Amino acid sequence: MSQLLSQVPDAASSVDARGSACPGPLLEAKKAIASVMVGEVLEILSNDPGTKDDIPIWATKVGHAYLGHAEADGYERIFVRRQK
Repeated sequence: MSQLLSQVPDAASSVDARGSACPGPLLEAKKAIASVMVGEVLEILSNDPGTKDDIPIWATKVGHAYLGHAEADGYERIFVRRQK
């Protein structure tokens, strides 16, 4: 379900969940999505390998748009567009 991006979107806000194990990054994303306006993008930074699979499931379940992820130096950059 995770999708590797060739070009990353501009994010309105970013949450750094590096160093946090599952379910920490997902909980951080749930809190942080409220910090962006509808239509804007939230970036989640995580080095937990399960996060790039957990975030798309959560986003779809609650009605946001999972845009994909990009690999960085030892972590993932995961992007979600707030839809509601």
